[in-house]
Amino acid sequence: MTEFLTALAMVLVIEGIFLSLFPHRLRQLLELLNEMSPSALRAGGLSCAVIGVFLIWIIRSV
Repeated sequence: MTEFLTALAMVLVIEGIFLSLFPHRLRQLLELLNEMSPSALRAGGLSCAVIGVFLIWIIRSV
């Protein structure tokens, strides 16, 4: 549980850094995502999840 909370905190730190350094670019990205079809968003989200699980598996096995 501690590792999960640490990972969640790291996500917040990284998102906070990007929000504070690049607010205009992030707003443009959100507008682009808003224009994408739901199926494209699902495919992108699923791809990110699969890549993330694969990276965790590699990191844990080393």
